[in-house]
Amino acid sequence: MSIYENFEPINFDAVKTYELASRPSKVAIKNFAEPVAETDSLKDFFKKLPKILAVESLSEIAKQIRRARDSGKPIVWGLGGHVVKTGLAPIIIDLMQRGYVSAIASNGSVLVHDTEIAFVGFTSEDVDASLNKGDFGAARETGEILNAAAKNACEDNIGLGEAMGREVSSFNPPNAKVSLLCESYKQKIPFTAHLAIGADIGHFHKTSDGAALGAASHLDFKLFCSIVKEINGGGVYLNVGSAVILPEIFLKAVTVIRNLSFPLEDFTTANFDFIQSYRPNTNVVRRPTANNRGRGFSITGHHELMIPLLAAQIICEE
Repeated sequence: MSIYENFEPINFDAVKTYELASRPSKVAIKNFAEPVAETDSLKDFFKKLPKILAVESLSEIAKQIRRARDSGKPIVWGLGGHVVKTGLAPIIIDLMQRGYVSAIASNGSVLVHDTEIAFVGFTSEDVDASLNKGDFGAARETGEILNAAAKNACEDNIGLGEAMGREVSSFNPPNAKVSLLCESYKQKIPFTAHLAIGADIGHFHKTSDGAALGAASHLDFKLFCSIVKEINGGGVYLNVGSAVILPEIFLKAVTVIRNLSFPLEDFTTANFDFIQSYRPNTNVVRRPTANNRGRGFSITGHHELMIPLLAAQIICEE
């Protein structure tokens, strides 16, 4: 005898059922993957992926990127430093040369890591080892170049990204071919840099000038707003590896454009990261595209896998 006096197990005899074949379903055999053969091309490989979830999203993002290039609309890449640290600059540069990168927006860590790659071919110091000694971020050349570029940017009334591209390129560094700063400057592709003062290693060097850093970065924000304005009607904005700074910058640019009564609809946004965080999903994927003004996608995975896959998907369907 149960101790629950007011309750008895419910009787299922009257539960209604239906024929399985009559039910609409989200997945069918036609959506399944096919095994890859040794002789398959990369295009064959993509055709054999399951037509489900992230694969469909990645395919649609690639389609919208091709559409943007073919219609002359911007394809804007918002990049965090981890993109450089995972060795993806050659992939981005190849897409740049193919017309699939119209502009790059970066946070400060991109400037640091890309500069070090350009000059010495390595970056990303061992923070645990150097922090205890007080050496973290104290590489002289990195700080000097960043701070000199900021001061020169103010003198010449240009943004920090352009000034960094000019500064680094002026040294003709040995690894310029794999430097986003050098290649974008060479191709005259806008490169904007958006700083959080104090967040990057050069900001505590004796050569740093907060006013110059802030002014040059603020000018880049204005330029970024102008670029975002042009994604109306088929452009694309990709946030890759920035969890806070660039999603906030993008959202503010969107509100500037709409505040000034410029149209901003029929565009595509996507967030790529190995975890999905609040700001990228809210400020890049959901809010700007709400009310059927655009399409937003979230792709979860390591950059060193997902960005080459995206690039291959773009190129294979050209």
